Amino acid sequence: MASGFFAILDDIAALMDDVALAAKVATKKTAGILGDDLAVNAEKATGFLSSREIPVLWAITKGSLLNKLIIVPIALLLNAFFPVAIKFILVIGGFYLAYEGVEKIVEYLFHKKKEVHPAATDVIEDAAVAEKAKVKSAVLTDFILSVEIVIIALGTALESSTTIQILTVSVVALLATIGVYGIVALIVRMDDLGFRLIKSSGEKGILNALGVFLVKALPIIIKVLAFVGTIALILVSGGIFVHNIPFLHHLFPSIPSIITEFGIGLIAGLIVVVFVYFGKKLYSLFRK
Repeated sequence: MASGFFAILDDIAALMDDVALAAKVATKKTAGILGDDLAVNAEKATGFLSSREIPVLWAITKGSLLNKLIIVPIALLLNAFFPVAIKFILVIGGFYLAYEGVEKIVEYLFHKKKEVHPAATDVIEDAAVAEKAKVKSAVLTDFILSVEIVIIALGTALESSTTIQILTVSVVALLATIGVYGIVALIVRMDDLGFRLIKSSGEKGILNALGVFLVKALPIIIKVLAFVGTIALILVSGGIFVHNIPFLHHLFPSIPSIITEFGIGLIAGLIVVVFVYFGKKLYSLFRK
């Protein structure tokens, strides 16, 4: 009886070792996308009042966890019964990421914000609407990036048993959410930590200098993350196209892959931006 119990424990330990090894390999292969995910979501989780940063980030984190709960079982089922659908879903997601990245560039270059002086109630309502819209956009972007992370993680365990596949993908998905949004939370609260250090130090000494540095560094980091996040969206989308469309995979072999992927993502995004622009124009004409 005791020997049977210890045999079960030994089997569980062996299984955990296999899962840990597979998860380690999967994490290495998804490191680039996790970095892009961090840059994109850090940019999306900023730009709010200090009191709203953590609630907004928590809302996005919950949405990310829900995304993983949806994606993981669907990815496993599709891989088992209809694997070709996975590539199709990735390509569709790639077009969305490309559009979001290029649309930000177009918005920055051609759509200058007009200065207005709204009433206080309008500011509050606009802030609430903008917050909901940004959370929704962040969760949707997280969904697309999560699909890519889960598919890559699943690809590293295809030759393993179904149990190891399920556990590996689940571990990577959970680590991706906790790791990415944990770091984002630290970034968006840098200024609060800086103010506390300044206050506790009496505005003197090393702690004061560190506090001042954190406060001044946050706006710069946010701007850098906004830029990096936009580039990341285009690069990830281009990578999806290159790795899932054979023709594009063998296109321009002498050019570094990062340049090819960025160029393809940029072109795809421009196509979707133009399509959406004229689609909106036609829709507005038909409504009149």
